[in-house]
Amino acid sequence: MVIMTVWSSKNPYSSRITENYILNGEGSRKETRHIVFDLGDSGLEYKVGDALAVLPENPQEIVDNLIVNQGWDPLQIIDAGKGEKTLRDALKMDVEIHRVNKRFVGSLISKVESSGLKINVKLTGRRRMIVGGETILDWNAESGDTLNGLNSSAAGDDPVAKVENMADDSSAMEDYIWSRDYLDVLDEFGVKYAPDEFLGLVDRLKPRLYSIASSLDAHPGAVELTVGIVRYSHHGRDRGGLCTIFMADEIDDSDLPIRVFMSPTKTFVLPEDPSVDIIMVGPGTGIAPFRAFMEQRIYDKASGRNWLIFGDQSSKTEFYYQDTIEKWLDEGDLSHFTTAWSRDQEEKIYVQHRMAEHGKEIWDWLENGAYFYVCGDKQYMAKDVHRTLIEIAREHGSMSADDATHFIEKVMMREQKRYLRDVY
Repeated sequence: MVIMTVWSSKNPYSSRITENYILNGEGSRKETRHIVFDLGDSGLEYKVGDALAVLPENPQEIVDNLIVNQGWDPLQIIDAGKGEKTLRDALKMDVEIHRVNKRFVGSLISKVESSGLKINVKLTGRRRMIVGGETILDWNAESGDTLNGLNSSAAGDDPVAKVENMADDSSAMEDYIWSRDYLDVLDEFGVKYAPDEFLGLVDRLKPRLYSIASSLDAHPGAVELTVGIVRYSHHGRDRGGLCTIFMADEIDDSDLPIRVFMSPTKTFVLPEDPSVDIIMVGPGTGIAPFRAFMEQRIYDKASGRNWLIFGDQSSKTEFYYQDTIEKWLDEGDLSHFTTAWSRDQEEKIYVQHRMAEHGKEIWDWLENGAYFYVCGDKQYMAKDVHRTLIEIAREHGSMSADDATHFIEKVMMREQKRYLRDVY
């Protein structure tokens, strides 16, 4: 009897990237890649709509700089929760060091030293204290009240005051941590941690999930992704998304191992009946699962119609999978293809605008039982698409605003389960 290995976050499969190339045209301000992983003899399987979980590693330069900053022994044997290994390997593979967490910032209170004025006073009645022309205390207390350890607000760069302010102000904390990693913080405050102490404060490294852009039937033994690479600069250093930079720069197609496992979906699935029509809205990298859907529908010889609504900044630089899409259109596999290029004309055009333009036909498809899918940005795009879909139901379904909302959110989403979203 053959026992299949169960691959998971605790036991990921060491895959290899066999293809890793940029999809954007020349002159694009984006970097979007098509990345292919070899499943080898893993036995890993997936269905369209699933996600691939990728376990990234921290940039080696940041790991080494952190070790130097703290004066640690890189060869010290340590256990960061995933077995014994050298400190250098644990920092690279087991913990998140690309963005500082709140717990670590809070720990600075016991590490930093104040550079401001410390005052111990006993206050009676009303007291005002002025330092350097600035009022730092204006107090009206009952006789006998005592205030100890007052930090001068005149010392605006006081490290203790800065840390305490972040501890008390959640907005200040969020503003501070979102653009900083541990090296930034350790450089700023000049504090030292023992390796065990540091590892006890940082987060364990978590996998990143990517919508699969391929059908296993169409690509046996492989899984493919459409990935937007995140790059930016902050505090004098170039940075990026931990996993996207890892795949694009460190792994690329170098044949180095990269740890993966499958993350199945229960909801973002194709209709069981292959004769059912589908409408797919996926701008940018949101096209990924719909490339997989189309491959599966073609493999299954599904008779239902397929409508893809896709867009990005420009047709010249962001028309991902253009040759494939044109082939689908030529061969009749894709019955409708609607594009929304936001910067190819003076006015901004997005997928929700194209939906509104084709509202009558979209409504006809929905009335005929079509499934409606959305993949991509959760904060803006998905909300705009949702509002537009309700407006289409109101206008072309002759419904009140309340009835249209009920139909889209209750009937289609919850009862019929034919309005499905993969948003992030």
